[in-house]
Amino acid sequence: MLLSKLVGERTKTNPSDATIPSHILLLRAGYIKLVSNGIWSLSMPAKRIARKIENIIREEMDAVEGQEVSFPVVMPKELWAESGRYFSIGDEMVRFKDRCGRDMVLGMTHEEAAVHFARDAVNSYQQLPFMIYQFQTKFRDEARSRGGLIRVREFTMKDAYSFHIDNEDLEKYYYRVYDAYTRIFKRIGMKDVVAVKSDTGMMGGSVAHEYMLLTDVGEDTIVLCSECDYKANMEVAVSVRDNLRDEVSEPLQEVFTADKADIAAVSEFLNVPENKTVKAVCYFIKGTEKPVICFIRGDLEINESKLKKVISAEVVPANINDIPGLHAGNIGPINLSVPDATVVFDQSLKGLNNLVGGANKPEYHIKGIDFDRDVKIEAFYDVAKVKEGEKCPVCGKKLVLRNGIEVGNIFQLGTKYTKTMGMTVLDKEGKAVNPIMGCYGIGIGRAIASVAEESHDDKGLIWPMAIAPWQVYLCALRIDELAVKEKSEELYRALEEQGVEVLFDDREASAGFKFSDCDLMGIPIRIVISPKTLAKGNIEISTRDKKIQTDVSYLDAVHKIKELIYQLSG
Repeated sequence: MLLSKLVGERTKTNPSDATIPSHILLLRAGYIKLVSNGIWSLSMPAKRIARKIENIIREEMDAVEGQEVSFPVVMPKELWAESGRYFSIGDEMVRFKDRCGRDMVLGMTHEEAAVHFARDAVNSYQQLPFMIYQFQTKFRDEARSRGGLIRVREFTMKDAYSFHIDNEDLEKYYYRVYDAYTRIFKRIGMKDVVAVKSDTGMMGGSVAHEYMLLTDVGEDTIVLCSECDYKANMEVAVSVRDNLRDEVSEPLQEVFTADKADIAAVSEFLNVPENKTVKAVCYFIKGTEKPVICFIRGDLEINESKLKKVISAEVVPANINDIPGLHAGNIGPINLSVPDATVVFDQSLKGLNNLVGGANKPEYHIKGIDFDRDVKIEAFYDVAKVKEGEKCPVCGKKLVLRNGIEVGNIFQLGTKYTKTMGMTVLDKEGKAVNPIMGCYGIGIGRAIASVAEESHDDKGLIWPMAIAPWQVYLCALRIDELAVKEKSEELYRALEEQGVEVLFDDREASAGFKFSDCDLMGIPIRIVISPKTLAKGNIEISTRDKKIQTDVSYLDAVHKIKELIYQLSG
């Protein structure tokens, strides 16, 4: 490819609306261009990277007996109504009517399409297991697009769906894909990816893992043990907390706290630590005005993903002023009277005493609350976020929190879709049963951005050889001189004939300008041909990471370049 013909601008100026390195550098290097909020065009170099990532994924999916298919982007309402997700998914799903007035949706994911595709063609356990996968454009009307390709509305994803006769078969296959994903991210060039237990979310199912690239710019929080192999997304992470029960329980005492409404203010006013207070957090069940009141230790935060599972419903923050019987800043577990409210107590409160909580009237709190003595509770639930330094549930050592970008996910879906959509097969006894499904996804654009986030320096991107848009950047200095032009074109043709991918910078521009573009674009190997090198019968070879820089004979150039490509591909 001649750089002079490449469509896409490169710039030294940082875009004002980009805040993280991958977003800044992909824009500056001309890899992406914004069309609308969360919607991007990919230039030729980005498309070449995407194709290489897809091919790596395709090889690994084929290696676990995957069958590549293609489902439509647009689907009729009826498919999604069968599963129930047409009604349960909110504004993220784009719904519209076609010219005949028929209700349609843009695919966010394709579980329904996969079941529709298979249910009439598969009718016996002897046809199981199987896995079908695709690379397809999807649209999710994301409320907060950010970070360039990190969080978008339109995206290309590899999604795969497996079908099994029983849970044992699913479990075996699930972990084959688990291992395949580990290989995929390693081959792509990601260096710091971990697989963590995660929430199943809108996908449903019972078991799920996310593959997280650990990076400070990630918006997901990962809980890791400092000693053992415990890893989990914050949405499902658990911990062991110290028992804070005092030997002697104090009597209940109502105290005046004036306008002190939040935990920090009350704690300071009464001179008690925050972990000896009770906090109330209020929600509505989504789509209703039915209140949900959660009590938790004052120094902890509610994990809404855990809460949703406890009450089997979506929640939204409540305006306390809209709930009769509640007084903002003074809500407590004693003498609480809120009709029709769902009240949830976090297990952090179990067995604690001498706590401070709201008195359920303005300007007053209660001291000396003993949960064994004063509050009648049928059950405690884990609805708290894990805190840094709490104990690992496996080995008891300290937990640490890291930020991460989700680069892939896998789910054990169970029969959520096959049951609602009426897919059955005959088992060995001739009984009709619903196949059990697994689901496996990787976003291609996010993979590009994640590698860029991990592999860059202050000069630009540093692509791993496996997915680089080109392997070699051929930089001709003083191309206006005939010898440089001829030798550069000769080497360009020789490399291409040997299957080497070359971006030939054939522009009449300064060395600094060309080197800057080379570093910005992140091509792994740079070849320099100039009057100075040719005078010695040499070319200059260097790697983008600056670890190798040497002169080699022009006559031996093709051989040396291929050797270096092989070395960097290992």
